[in-house]
Formats: sequence, structure tokens, C-alpha cells
Amino acid sequence: MSRKKSLSRQALKRLPVYMSFLKTIDLGETEYISSSAVAKALDMNDVQVRKDLAAVCKSAGIPKKGFAIRDLISGISDFLGYSSGKDAILIGAGNLGMALMSYRGFDNYGINIVAAFDNRTEVVDNKRIYHISRIKEMCEKLNVKIGIITVPEFAAQKVCDILVDSGILAIWNFAPTHLKAPDDILVQNENMASSLALLSNHLREKMAGE
Repeated sequence: MSRKKSLSRQALKRLPVYMSFLKTIDLGETEYISSSAVAKALDMNDVQVRKDLAAVCKSAGIPKKGFAIRDLISGISDFLGYSSGKDAILIGAGNLGMALMSYRGFDNYGINIVAAFDNRTEVVDNKRIYHISRIKEMCEKLNVKIGIITVPEFAAQKVCDILVDSGILAIWNFAPTHLKAPDDILVQNENMASSLALLSNHLREKMAGE
């Protein structure tokens, strides 16, 4: 499916939320859903949801019925590229890195971790870990364009530089630090420290009010 239009980053973040919700619906009970029903279930703005769904759905909604749920799921999947697998490499085979390598849920999102790198070389749970010095070689050999960083904070920028030099176009960063990369390289940060800070502050405020 060709994209009808580009969506904002915020809209792109909403699409997986729609997908998860739609997959919970029993198609034996209903095959259609309105944008307002989706918005109500997810506590979102109706107009916003309708625009998002219309941008990615293969067919227009039917009056008084809404969108075909199968078409919505298929449209979102195609739009986000879930239907065509994307290979990735992971750098940092510690506890977090190994957990991500073992996570089977990536299959649902078209991500396949084809190689892992660290300062050591070994085989863990039938997964080969290459020395970090082989990143560029393996990126060229495997034609990989996505890199996942799970190294400690102090090593993250150096790894980022290696990935950029190796032809990586998108970086998923789990290290708690800001990475500097060229403007044409997408860096998506998953800062768990920031998330935990928000959770801790929320709990502190709630408990202080008791």
C-alpha cells in the first residue's frame, strides 16, 4: 500500500495504540467500528482519531458502520512497515540487551535482530555475539539499517558514531544519555530513568496527599 500522506510524529505514535486496541476486538461479534468508538475506548479526540484512521485505511468508512476492522489493522500494519520485516543489530549484550534479543514480540512489529555485538565474543542461548570491532563489516554484509544501543551511558556516543559510520539510518537508544547524530539519522530515545522519575514523582505526590 502506498502512503496517502505523511503523518506527524505524534500521529505515528498513536497508530500502534490503535492497532493494539483493534486486535482485542472479537471479529465474530462485529466487523466494523467507528472512529468515535475508538476515540471513546482510548480516551482520545474523535476528530484526531478519524483523521489518523482515514490516512492509513485502505477503504473509506461506511456511514453508520464505520471502518472495516480488518482493513484498519491491515492499513496500519502496512503504513508502519510491520508487514515487511526490517533487520536490526544490537550493541550491548548485557542483561537488557539479552532480554531484548529474547523478546519474541518484535516479530509483530517487523523487527528482526540479526546480530548482537559486545566487547566479548561468545554464544548465549544459541545467539552469536560478535566483537564490537565487526559492526561495520556485518552492517555491510547484512545490509542492516537499524541499530539498537543497550550499552552503558559512557560508551553510547562512541557506539552511535560507529553505527553512523557503518551506514545505519535509524538508532533505538536505551542508554540514558543524549546522542549526537547527523540530522538525517533518526535517534529514538527510550530513557527509562526519565520514566522512573515521572513514576516516582507521581507516587510522592499521591502519598503526600493522603
